[in-house]
This record gives sequence, C-alpha cells and structure tokens, in this order.
Amino acid sequence: HHAPRAARSTRTLEVSLIELTSGRWSELTDAYGSAATVPDLLSRLSAFAPETGSSEPWHSLWSRLCHQGDIYPASFAAVPHILAVAASAPSRTTFSFFLLPAAIELARHDRGIEIPEDLERDYRQALLRIPELAAQAASRPWNADFCQAVLAALAASRAQYELAALLTDMESGDISEVLEWYRSR
Repeated sequence: HHAPRAARSTRTLEVSLIELTSGRWSELTDAYGSAATVPDLLSRLSAFAPETGSSEPWHSLWSRLCHQGDIYPASFAAVPHILAVAASAPSRTTFSFFLLPAAIELARHDRGIEIPEDLERDYRQALLRIPELAAQAASRPWNADFCQAVLAALAASRAQYELAALLTDMESGDISEVLEWYRSR
C-alpha cells in the first residue's frame, strides 16, 4: 500500500500547482486580505507584457505578494506559477519573473516565516528550477536590471541570502559607487 502512494506523490510533485480556478486562492491571504484576485493577475503573466515600474500585472503582484518586504501565504502559492510561466518562454521573461521570487524567498528567510505545509513542496521545487530558467533565458538580451534580478534569484534559490540581499537592495545606479568605494579600501 505504501509504494503506490509514494509513486503518486512523486507524480504530483511535478504538476501540483494550485489551479488558478481553485477556491483555495480565496482562503489564502495577500497584503490586502483574500488572495482571490491573484489568479487573474498570474494568468496575465503569459502575455509577457513589457515591464516598467508601474506596469500591470507586475505592479499589483508586487503590491499583493511582497508588500514592503512583507509576504503572505499567497506569495508561496504564486511563486511556482510565476516560474512556470517563465519556463513556458524563458526568452520572453522580464526581470520580475526572477526578482519577485528572489524577494519572496529572501523575506521568508529574513523574517523566519513558515511556509504553509500544503504549499511548501511546490514552492521549494519551483526555487530549484531557477538556475535552469536562468540558463534558458540566456538567449535573450540582458540589461543590467535583468542580470541583477537573475543573479539575485540564483543566490536566493541556493540559500545565499546575504548575496541575494545585496543584489535586491542595490539600485543599478549604485553599483559603480559601491565598486569605487570597495576599490578605494
């Protein structure tokens, strides 16, 4: 009886995201209460719209899932979906496909936040896919912001939290100042 159950859980591991149509989202919370609107925002990611500071759906996803460094149960449910969309067309990804999961993982670590048990396996499996996704995104042009986001996600996915914090906190304009300071020591 135990062997079939183990085989089932292995298959489930690969494809067991919470469906975007699931009522479970209404039970999860985000920065504004019920996460019932998060699935619609996630479904809009597959359009791969160009990303600017306040473009949708990213602006709303950041606001709901990683609000001023606070994260929520819906944050953990959303990361596997974000990375699954990225995997569907890595050359079309924008920086938040990498930076938002990095920021969520960094906040989880820094604040000692427990991942809800039913979300933990998918969340952790999604993080393990980041290096593969970064390699697949190598075919697209990388500007400094995209490179910084990918590096932060790689660091966070491999529990290199100090490096991930440095990469997520630093504005791209600060890099030359930090290098100048470091070299002058």
